[in-house]
Amino acid sequence: MASIRCVFGRFSGHFLRRKDSLFKVSRDINRIESRRNAAGFIIVPDTPSEADGETTKMNLFQSITNAMDIALGEDQSAVIFGEDVNFGGVFRCTVGLADKHGKDRVFNTPLCEQGIVGFGIGMAALGATAIAEIQFADYIHPAFDQIVNEASKFRYRSGNLFNCGGLTIRTPSGAVGHGAMYHSQSPEAYYAHVPGVKVVIPRSPIQAKGLLLACIRDRNPCIFFEPKVLYRAAVEQVPVKAYEIPLSKAEVVVEGSDLTLVAWGTQVHVMRDVAQMAQDKLGLSCELIDLRTIMPWDEQTIIESVNKTGRLLIAHEAPITGGFAGEIASTVQSECFLHLECPIQRVCGYDTPFPHIFEPYYLPDKWRCIETIKKMVNY
Repeated sequence: MASIRCVFGRFSGHFLRRKDSLFKVSRDINRIESRRNAAGFIIVPDTPSEADGETTKMNLFQSITNAMDIALGEDQSAVIFGEDVNFGGVFRCTVGLADKHGKDRVFNTPLCEQGIVGFGIGMAALGATAIAEIQFADYIHPAFDQIVNEASKFRYRSGNLFNCGGLTIRTPSGAVGHGAMYHSQSPEAYYAHVPGVKVVIPRSPIQAKGLLLACIRDRNPCIFFEPKVLYRAAVEQVPVKAYEIPLSKAEVVVEGSDLTLVAWGTQVHVMRDVAQMAQDKLGLSCELIDLRTIMPWDEQTIIESVNKTGRLLIAHEAPITGGFAGEIASTVQSECFLHLECPIQRVCGYDTPFPHIFEPYYLPDKWRCIETIKKMVNY
């Protein structure tokens, strides 16, 4: 036990030394978010249904806080843990929750991602609802073995005698404006490859609250990737009450007839701009689909759209080789071959480490997408 305390103390000491730099990163990210967002895309808030009742203005991180507040209030076995979560975390997603629900239910961990996820698997296996935070998705990989070989297979290897379905792993992901190679990655495709884990990415505060509550209540381990550039940039009137958005169901955000656009997370906003540009400059009617759940994904909604439009463009921030766009393209080519008017196209990140000063050239922006659309309609 003494050696364990020594190791944990070493991790914690290193962690405490990082606090000042982490908060500096957070402040810099907040400062740059609006500048990058203004230059890259326009966020169009969704309008909540009147049936959803009372609403209040929230940005994306506040809607995530609200979802976890509801989860802690309705489930006494629910706990939140990770680096810095006790006092709000780098992005402030857990601010106030420890004061409201107790420090035994919202608590810090050592800087050890494998330990965070392993602890969550154990808690969930004993029947608790475990909400684990990995501070940045770029650093989820030390927990790769725990997710891929343990969490995903727990139910299968025990013949359904045991499971860790109460585990949800939250983590900020994607480009943020200045994160460079270690704070900008989108690793969703790695985990979409693993049967037994659900992978979810929201585009907005309304979506984030409903999808996160669905993940927490789902009886399968889920990874919830949060586009960090949207934490403060995306603001909507969010329903106050608890609600769920179904997992594994894509949403048609904009209806159209000439070309299907598929994206998730931040790229949905980019593709909304693309759809408007295609309408204004090319006279094209684009149908925009937010995939929302990466795995298990909604094949039918996309197939139906492509059968109608005959063209498909998929965009994501992750590198193109091995990215999830390839899986979508392969499935659609198999199911919609006779309806296709041109080859399926992907506009994605490049097969390089995520750059710093060259980030604007790396990201699949609206200009790259519109040039691809021109080639598609002229094929």
